[in-house]
Amino acid sequence: MNLNFQKVYESFIDFTFYYGPKIIGAILVWIIGLWLIRLLGKGVNLMFERSKLDASLKTFLHSLISVILKVLLAISVLGMLGIEMTSFIALLAAAGLAVGMAMSGTLQNFAGGVMILVFKPFKTGDLIESQGYIGVVKEIQIFVTILLTPDHKTVLLPNGAVANNEITNYATEGTIRVDLEFGIGYGESIDKAKDVLNKVMMDHPMVLKSPESFVGVNGLGDSSVNLAVRPYTEPKNYWEVYFDVYEQGKKALDAAGIEIPFPQRVIHSPKT
Repeated sequence: MNLNFQKVYESFIDFTFYYGPKIIGAILVWIIGLWLIRLLGKGVNLMFERSKLDASLKTFLHSLISVILKVLLAISVLGMLGIEMTSFIALLAAAGLAVGMAMSGTLQNFAGGVMILVFKPFKTGDLIESQGYIGVVKEIQIFVTILLTPDHKTVLLPNGAVANNEITNYATEGTIRVDLEFGIGYGESIDKAKDVLNKVMMDHPMVLKSPESFVGVNGLGDSSVNLAVRPYTEPKNYWEVYFDVYEQGKKALDAAGIEIPFPQRVIHSPKT
């Protein structure tokens, strides 16, 4: 029993003296390496800010550089632990092929990110609609595009799906039309209602003078004449104009004595 304990003790001492410095060195290199990668990342960001690179490309390149440096750091740390890197790289290549087949969607997202940056269907700051979501593009990363929706939710869209499906970019022309509709009573003056609503749009500071706003009859409902109200604004002001014109238009029509009808139901009860 004492002999076995002695062998275990000697093996532990040998292991500690042989691998201990390597493990400590590897941990120190990993910690210092991550710190240097973060420091380099800040330097790259500073360099990008001073350059004329597109904001979308800056985010993508920063993410890509960070991933590559962390992979290289991990390989270096494993080499310090005595792992044969030639065999490890061959094993990594074989594993990479298997993982690549299993993660074809991830590779597709990477390729989608490259396509977005090359063909530029949108850029950071644009208001877009994709995959059933509408929002402002915050970042274009290696695998995902990050949107900020009007209700301040952050949505991560896979780049592969975004690049291979429909994209509506509301910011390409620098202006966007806001589609609104007001209903007025059949006995009210259409011309007067149009003047009131045009003035509301003309007085709003975020409604553009060009293209010119428009008000016209959009249809005849069961109880109202429906007016299409079409102001133009910058994409970033879309929702503010949308809500403001609806509110101010209602108040202006009320002030002008123009009735906005609502459905009414008359119930006749049988005489008893």
